[in-house]
Parts: sequence; structure tokens; C-alpha cells
Amino acid sequence: MARYIGPAYKKSRRLNFSTLENGKDLARRPYAPGQHGNDHRKKLSEYGVQLQEKQKVRTMYGLNEKQFRRLFERASKMKGVTGENMLKLLESRLDNIVYRMGLANTRRGARQVVNHGHITVNGIKVDIPSYSCKPGDIIAVKENSMGHPAMKASLEAKNSIPAFVSFDANKMSGTYVRYPERSELNAEINESLIVEFYNR
Repeated sequence: MARYIGPAYKKSRRLNFSTLENGKDLARRPYAPGQHGNDHRKKLSEYGVQLQEKQKVRTMYGLNEKQFRRLFERASKMKGVTGENMLKLLESRLDNIVYRMGLANTRRGARQVVNHGHITVNGIKVDIPSYSCKPGDIIAVKENSMGHPAMKASLEAKNSIPAFVSFDANKMSGTYVRYPERSELNAEINESLIVEFYNR
């Protein structure tokens, strides 16, 4: 299945969850899209609840189904809690770290920044958004991309940077300090439902 490139707000409204993590997508119309979106939502089955939770996370991080399944399988082979391992792997993606550092307003924007070759990891240009970073990796903007207007505008608008990444706006460089704690990530996500979905 191809990656969804349609309206992000519509997806958020369908899932009743802010996939952009800023609440703007549900602020004006907090109901499902379509002619009957304002009617009462249908009660979901157990399977439906699990599926919806999986779709929330998949849409939020911008992965297609095959990628998401592979990432889950990788997380299940790691030590520790599978659901938390999965979120750690998602947060370790290069496009996500670029977003967390404030170089893009959305993960979709961060994906484009990486795709267009503006980012280096430990001094080497990386243009693969799904590249898995490790704690200690130095993520920086390429020297000839430092004046990129979209990145500058995004940095000016960014309010806070999470503790698991550090960023120096003057050097346009930052570090993936450590894997995030579960408490630092979106509290609305119930990753155990995703584990149940794949372990059916």
C-alpha cells in the first residue's frame, strides 16, 4: 500500500486523534469527516479498537503498513517491553529526530528535508528518512543548506525541544542524546493495543 499523501487533518478527524501532536487538526471540527461525521461515532469492536490504535501511530509517524509491520517485528526481538521498544524505534528515525529538533513543523516536512539531502549524520549526508539513529549520533544541517528559509521559519516557531535530543540553533547541529522514556512520549497512545493487534 502506498504512503498516504492526502490531507493530514482529515486523517486526524477520522481517527479522533491529533496526528500532528499540536491539536490544531481537531480544534475547529472535532468530528469525523464526511456528510455524517457529526453523528454519533459507531461503537468499535475489540479488533476495531486495536486497529484504530495501530492506524493512529502509523499515520502519526508516516509509515506504510509494510514498514510498520517490520518495525514491530524488530521491536519484538529486542529486550524489554515490545510496545515501548516500538515507540523507541519510531522516535529514532532520522525524520522524527529532525522534527523533534525543530527543523520542520511536521514529520511530513521533516521527511522532505531529509529526502532533499539537507541533513548529515556524523558528518555524512543521509537522505533516507527511515535511517535509524543511535544515541550519540550528531545530526546537522549541511553547510550549504544552513540558510534554508523553511528550516529557519520552523526553528523560530518551535517552542520546546524534548530532553532526549539537544540542538544548537547557531551551529544548526544537534545530538540524539538517548532513547526517550515512555513518559516523554504521547500519553494518548496505548501501544499495548498495537501489540495485541499483531499478536492475534
